[in-house]
Amino acid sequence: MKIVITGSSSGIGRALTLSLLEAGHHIWGIARSNQNDLEALYPIHFKSCRCDVSSYTQVSESVKTITETWDTLDAIITAAGIQGEIGPTLTTDPQAWSLTVRSNIEGTYNIIRALYPNLKATSGRAKIICFSGGGATKARPAFSAYGIAKTAIVRLVETIALEERDRPLDINCIAPGAITTRLTDEVILKGPALSGKAEYDAALKQKENGGQSLQKAIGLITWLLSDQSDGISGKLISAQWDPWEKLQTHADMFTQSDIYTLRRIMPEERNYKL
Repeated sequence: MKIVITGSSSGIGRALTLSLLEAGHHIWGIARSNQNDLEALYPIHFKSCRCDVSSYTQVSESVKTITETWDTLDAIITAAGIQGEIGPTLTTDPQAWSLTVRSNIEGTYNIIRALYPNLKATSGRAKIICFSGGGATKARPAFSAYGIAKTAIVRLVETIALEERDRPLDINCIAPGAITTRLTDEVILKGPALSGKAEYDAALKQKENGGQSLQKAIGLITWLLSDQSDGISGKLISAQWDPWEKLQTHADMFTQSDIYTLRRIMPEERNYKL
């Protein structure tokens, strides 16, 4: 497959890129850092652009470069993101808070929007995989900017899935889990006063025990890229907790329901009578 991956220079994005390269895929990595080492290691299968995906101007320039080599594209994986402003919401820096939200949600939207024509031109079924994460499905004190952005990404994915339901395109979100990356270090560096004691203690414990399985996250993404996930779209799937390997067995029921989507809980669902 020809796959564009944002955030491919570090963290989960880097590990995923290496895994997919080893599997023989052609990867175009987009990141703010240079990736000369990967280009040297995989001169045929890996190409890269330096780009801040929160800037549509920079993204457009990168897409021009990509299109000169690849006129079609099979998949997009939006792994780029920042944790950004941390602290109690009403005492955070407004500009840093806004930048965090915009960088995450616009960075996801920009690359999908710019590469949409390339995806439409593919002869097979196109795939888009976006990263959600902590704070998307429940309130996460001290991480409101990050959580709000990740929630918005889920609703973006759900919306595109409905708009594109008559096309051979699957778009989904993954929650990779508490994998130890630079984001974990940022929580620890901020300390319990800003991160909150529960988040700080959890990050320390995560550093000590190694965190959740990176391989499960990579496994879910690999599965979503495959034909085993064809027709499953508009979902938020947890790499660590959901039985994603079995979802195709119940594809008809699964795809026509609101399972693994953001929704409002009604009082009667909790046996409350108003």
